[in-house]
Amino acid sequence: MEQTVILDVGRQALMTGIMVSAPVLGTALVVGIMVSVFQSVTQVQEMTLTFVPKALCCAFALMVFGNWIVTTILALIHFCFDQIAHIAR
Repeated sequence: MEQTVILDVGRQALMTGIMVSAPVLGTALVVGIMVSVFQSVTQVQEMTLTFVPKALCCAFALMVFGNWIVTTILALIHFCFDQIAHIAR
């Protein structure tokens, strides 16, 4: 019984981690590809050209998805505490 609960909590934690990180990582991936294509076309090889747009877009993604990220993490925390209470019975 407790093994299934522990595995369920672990699975839920991994899925939450993937879901929470996906918007920021996806944004960084798309912006990185766009900047790389721009650098290839224009033959501009400036390191700050890759960093600044990614940082700005990731900050914007955090502002847009921040509420959802916090809500998702809080739901995981409530789930974990419910499972701890279930095991303690």
